[in-house]
Amino acid sequence: MKAIVYRSTGSWYNIKTETGKAMSARIKGVFKIDDITSTNPLAVGDEVMIDIESESANTAIITEILPRRNYINRQSPSHKMQHHIVAANLDQSLLFATLRDPKTSQGFIDRFLVTCEAYHVPAIVVFNKADVYRNKELEKYEALHEMYAAIGYRTVLMSVKNNQGVEEVRAALENKITLLSGHSGVGKSSFINTIFPELQLKTQDVSGWSGKGMHTTTFAEMFDLPQPTGGRVIDTPGMREFGLVDISRQELSHYYPEMARLITECQFNNCLHINEPGCAVKDAVINGVIDEDRYVSYVNILDSIDEKSY
Repeated sequence: MKAIVYRSTGSWYNIKTETGKAMSARIKGVFKIDDITSTNPLAVGDEVMIDIESESANTAIITEILPRRNYINRQSPSHKMQHHIVAANLDQSLLFATLRDPKTSQGFIDRFLVTCEAYHVPAIVVFNKADVYRNKELEKYEALHEMYAAIGYRTVLMSVKNNQGVEEVRAALENKITLLSGHSGVGKSSFINTIFPELQLKTQDVSGWSGKGMHTTTFAEMFDLPQPTGGRVIDTPGMREFGLVDISRQELSHYYPEMARLITECQFNNCLHINEPGCAVKDAVINGVIDEDRYVSYVNILDSIDEKSY
């Protein structure tokens, strides 16, 4: 029988069968050692084959992981040399960002977008908490919106508190499997509670002394959107960092769309767009075709990639 993983809590998984029956399932031990390089062999969104273990206890055994269409991964916070699969089989991702309380850096946003490009997952950036933005933050949003729109990314200004932009974001979820990501405290759970009031997910204020969001979601979990909207959303634990994995220094510029279009025009085919002569990317930055902030972000991420791991 085929099923989809809705929640992973370590050794047990919440699954839903093709007929819509919710069950608890555990994995066959052999999966934990068979060519699995991530810290989690199964992720929310994975399609699996199961055998019923106990009808009375409503439990099953996962016997096979079906091939993934795609997935989003990140560097494991606890094992820097391993990766952690955030979610699988996605139609799109929504990155929740905030320009204050807490502030999301452009570096964090760009790392997330690079990963989405690498795994062919369309991304939307939602700037939440517009109700607390001053003129300074609103001007910053306009600059970021222009920068990302020029590359082809959609951004939305939203305030869950004031119901601003909420309907636009909800409409973007229709009939799609969507990953919701972002720092703790950016309003993911508040947004889900707005469109799923029956779930009553725990929310917590941003920690006053640090400006950091407090962790409220412990495990990634998928929810079915109510009809007529359809589709599913995957809520994820808040991330302090988003470390890239399996992306080399040589590959990085391929995942910046505005750079990828120019790579073949560089004088050297292994150009890193730093000090090389005849670099079309650097020329585009000088001429204002590529945003300088995006180029600085690229250089910072490039410097953080350890080439020794390739």
